[in-house]
Amino acid sequence: MMQTQQNAVESLSGPRARLLELAQARGVSLAALSELLGRNPSYLQQFIRKGSPRKLEEQDRATLARFLGVGEEELREAKDNSYVKPPRRRDGGDWVEVPRLDLGAAAGAGRIPGGEAAFDAFRFSRRWLEEQGLARAELSAIRVEGDSMEPLLNDGDEILVDRAPRAFRDGIHVVRLGDTLMVKRVASAGAGRVALLSQNLAYPPVEVAAEEVAIIGRVVWKGGRV
Repeated sequence: MMQTQQNAVESLSGPRARLLELAQARGVSLAALSELLGRNPSYLQQFIRKGSPRKLEEQDRATLARFLGVGEEELREAKDNSYVKPPRRRDGGDWVEVPRLDLGAAAGAGRIPGGEAAFDAFRFSRRWLEEQGLARAELSAIRVEGDSMEPLLNDGDEILVDRAPRAFRDGIHVVRLGDTLMVKRVASAGAGRVALLSQNLAYPPVEVAAEEVAIIGRVVWKGGRV
């Protein structure tokens, strides 16, 4: 058994190998560490074995580093520039600037994301964010592409995505399935599976293993043309 675990570590590299090594040294399971982050139990298993998500979010790295007693840099990629990490939100007095990312989340069959850079920002009242329960949210804005979430979300709408780690609950989420970024209603389907549901009934539900889906963040607000 020990030889099998050692081979598993040696087949990996970078932060994935280091995280697995640290977890084994502490005698803590990847499922337990995932729950520590408020993620589904397969989250870190998926990160290590399948490379999805491609990297850990900043807050997740910090939490794991504190728990495992190491520096955060040990869990960071050498070139940490995946789209999963939004630009830092800028706070200024009574206003908070939320970055608009050059990304589209498909409300359809799905698509591979394009650029990731912030090209602009929305400015929200700090008081409004507090009233919406978003004072501690980690927000970024992306656009909706496609019609599968109509009439709730329309093609071209912009949505606020809260990437703060929280325990999973059913709702509208931005998810990554493989290399594809999508916005769907995500619901538990039992036995370690989740359903990706469209509002537009022309699109059938998609049911997959929970470990195949990375929950990027929960959709908490939308804006678009009337």
